[in-house]
Amino acid sequence: MRGIQFSGLAADDQGKTPFEKMLDLFMQLLTYTSGDAAEALQWLNELDKEYQLGNDDYGMGDFIDDLKQKGYITDDHQKGEIKITPKTEQGIRKKSLEEIFGKLKKAGKGDHKTFKPGQGDELNPETRPFRFGDMLEQIDFTESIRNAQINHGIDAFHIGEDDLSIRETDFKTQTSTVLMIDISHSMILYGEDRITPAKKVAMALSELITTRYPKDTLDIVVFGNDAWPVEIKDLPYLQVGPYHTNTVAGLELAMDLLRRRKNPNKQIFMITDGKPTCLKIGKRYYKNSFGLDRKVVNRCMNLAAACKKLKIPITTFMIATDPYLQRFVQEFTEMNHGKAYFASLDNLGSFIFKDFESGRSKTVF
Repeated sequence: MRGIQFSGLAADDQGKTPFEKMLDLFMQLLTYTSGDAAEALQWLNELDKEYQLGNDDYGMGDFIDDLKQKGYITDDHQKGEIKITPKTEQGIRKKSLEEIFGKLKKAGKGDHKTFKPGQGDELNPETRPFRFGDMLEQIDFTESIRNAQINHGIDAFHIGEDDLSIRETDFKTQTSTVLMIDISHSMILYGEDRITPAKKVAMALSELITTRYPKDTLDIVVFGNDAWPVEIKDLPYLQVGPYHTNTVAGLELAMDLLRRRKNPNKQIFMITDGKPTCLKIGKRYYKNSFGLDRKVVNRCMNLAAACKKLKIPITTFMIATDPYLQRFVQEFTEMNHGKAYFASLDNLGSFIFKDFESGRSKTVF
């Protein structure tokens, strides 16, 4: 089993049944074990010994039986394995969404601002006086009648142009997003697990888009020596590999995916912890892990400029603190006119959701 450390369990499960408490932990553990149900149950068994998750009436055996009966896990008799079900995959995404949005709520109000109102599909709580050119469906009749009563009284009741109030709506644009995730070996190097927070963010973002913005599109791209797309349902199973970091391949695939999307608004989010170290030239891999290689960096810069011409902003979330790598990301961002955040593992999700929400709200007059 992999080395997962637990410093204690928070007492935020008041009123939950033993099954619900164990299920919450099981969902968390599945993210760390890349969807390996058997390993997650082994860890949960160790936690039960340490923290007495169950009681005399409800133990681990009961929990496993309930998981099967409620459709969270199933036995693969051919392989002799326990596998999680699509219900559990969605549950992990929802748990990630709740966890990250919980952090956003604690960060304070104002994460989803819209500065100018206009015609659209989301009601604005503010009203304003009628202006020439306003449409009939924009009139707030309840507020307008109230104004007429105040201005003219009941006996001489009538509604004039000066009584009309307009309730505006904010327009939410459709957006196509590609989320790039670095799965190179450095994402678990030096004893620091960076892939699990990246997976949580990807799962939370996918759940946000599919539930709140169903007209939006989200593609997930992972990149190591090469780049390839993964489906949302496969996110819990992501693992790092013995890979270098071929950022160029990831960007090229992201651009190709966005070319196929009809939405006018397109963007790339990239989560990475290291410098680009690899290129594929024909069938040959060009690799250099020692410093920033000019040949690799120039290709990255060219793609940043190409995305700028296509009006595709790139937002880079850098989870490394090396000053020379941060300078590279700043230069890359300037070339694209995108955004860069130098985030710790704890606030990575908060940064991504602030940017996604603020970046997708636009207004029309």
